Amino acid sequence: MGMHVQGSGAPGNDSANSLVSGDVRRHNLGLVAGYLVTHGPGSRSQIADGTGLTRGAVTALSKVLVDAGIVREVQPVAGGGMGRPITLLELAGDDVALLVLQLDADRAIAVVASLAGDILFRFEEHHGRPMGDPEAVLNILAAVLDQAMTAAAEAGRRIADATVVVFAPVAGKPAKVIADTDLGWGMVDVLGQLRKRVPALPETARLCADVDVAAVAEYNRLQDVRDMLYLKSNSGVGGAIFVDGRLLEGTHGFAGAFGHVPVNHDGPECPCGQRGCLDMVAGPDVVLRSAGLGKELEEEGLTSALAELVTRIERGEELATAAWNRAAVWIARTLHILTMSLDPEVVMLGGYWAALVAPVREAFEAHRPFLALEPGYGPKVVAGELGDDAALVGAIRAARDRLLADPLALNIV
Repeated sequence: MGMHVQGSGAPGNDSANSLVSGDVRRHNLGLVAGYLVTHGPGSRSQIADGTGLTRGAVTALSKVLVDAGIVREVQPVAGGGMGRPITLLELAGDDVALLVLQLDADRAIAVVASLAGDILFRFEEHHGRPMGDPEAVLNILAAVLDQAMTAAAEAGRRIADATVVVFAPVAGKPAKVIADTDLGWGMVDVLGQLRKRVPALPETARLCADVDVAAVAEYNRLQDVRDMLYLKSNSGVGGAIFVDGRLLEGTHGFAGAFGHVPVNHDGPECPCGQRGCLDMVAGPDVVLRSAGLGKELEEEGLTSALAELVTRIERGEELATAAWNRAAVWIARTLHILTMSLDPEVVMLGGYWAALVAPVREAFEAHRPFLALEPGYGPKVVAGELGDDAALVGAIRAARDRLLADPLALNIV
């Protein structure tokens, strides 16, 4: 059918079953290191119980990781049988850091995180949204990148993984921004332009769209959910599709581009060439101007204006509430199309929509098609929980998981 899926790290992923023998050791080393990231220091017995490995296998694997400097033994603690102390293991990697840059409609953000995913440094600058001027925006993104790399170096940490997250569609090899209606961009080689400004940016740095990493991070919070639709709005409208526990990419990488589902064929023309796309009838700029927040949008930026919109709706302010209720109907109509096409178990709303789920859920339920199936048929409409930093959180976790999938490649010692 021309569709591609990629593993999401989601519960129930069966990728381990397809490992050939040469990959088993690497996979099991990653299980041990991953357990310590998730649970903190643990004994060999605890790691065995938590990973399903045998105690003997954990003993042998932990020795490899200790010898490599990736794991270390910590001071024994009481609690062993016959009064013997228990020796705990913990993740080392004090000289390693993960770097994530994020570019949205208002801000350039850089964070440096530990291998365990804890944020060590964060730098943020507003770029003023100069429409159609990627050079000016990339200068600011490069400045926060330089601050982050300097802070990491001064802390004695080397960058083991670097990711640049953009609130825009990304495609191609090498990956590029292919369009950004919020900044008036066409195709922009973000990584290439950043390297011209900051040559120390690792060659292995990757570029990804915000919605993909945010969706995976939100999805991985859920238990026993295999099929999910994720719709997110901060800067424009985007989404993701999970089928049988995996993220659907599509033939050209555009699966989940829900902002360009044409739901009102008599609506305004979209920059994509269609009429009445969801982004044109329920996108953030449309809702903000309808709510009387156009001045706030222009003067304070999108992030501030959306926060004010949510506040006004929660207060029951009439103009803001009416604007959101109109948008909620279009979002619900889009969900009708998508859910009848894909039949997901869960629909999750992220970005600023997460705080305003109720009107969308009500509009969706009011016009849900009747089918002679079991009571309660249809997906649950739920809110994402990771907030404005969902993409940052997702990118950090994805970087951590990539490194821990092959922990010996870290070369810590």
